[in-house]
Amino acid sequence: MDKIQISVDVITGKITQTVTQFTEQELAYSAQINAEIEAQQIKKAQVIANKESALAKLAALGLTQDEVKALVG
Repeated sequence: MDKIQISVDVITGKITQTVTQFTEQELAYSAQINAEIEAQQIKKAQVIANKESALAKLAALGLTQDEVKALVG
């Protein structure tokens, strides 16, 4: 995977671009961060699904929307 670094000399306006390869350490760190983000997204989706399930069960018991809102906020 390529890493692109762009530098701008603000005095001359010269723009230089350098392309290098990511190091193994940078790739491993990126994979770790991506895994953490994915885990957080899965956890958030589970929380949302659990809340929707709970709301549906309360509604199935015959509670009105106002009563459900009063219970769960």
